[in-house]
Amino acid sequence: MKVEHNPIQHIPRPQGPGAPAAPDPAGGSFADALANAGADLKLSRHAQKRVDHRHLNLDAARLHRLHDAVDRAAEKGSRSSVVMLDELAVVVDVRERTVVTAMSQEGGRDRVFTNIDSVVIA
Repeated sequence: MKVEHNPIQHIPRPQGPGAPAAPDPAGGSFADALANAGADLKLSRHAQKRVDHRHLNLDAARLHRLHDAVDRAAEKGSRSSVVMLDELAVVVDVRERTVVTAMSQEGGRDRVFTNIDSVVIA
């Protein structure tokens, strides 16, 4: 029996005093931005597949807002939260600081989020 290892990517916090870095001129993907941003958040394998499949983009400003939103949710004792970033919804396991999945407004017929205890509008 083969056991598959499911790696989780680390997402660093953008550096600088509250300032997001300039957007990538090449228009990097959501997954690229998360992977290059820092070790503060993680991206699950499931989330990575969804991001790749849905071609979601996340610039440095949104990434900074995502980190702040997860911090605010954690301060309030949230366990699982939907973070709204403009037209992008990101489901985060706040305790594990792991992005579980992401979708745009256009994505998916069923826009129902289950097993969450908070929503953060970032």
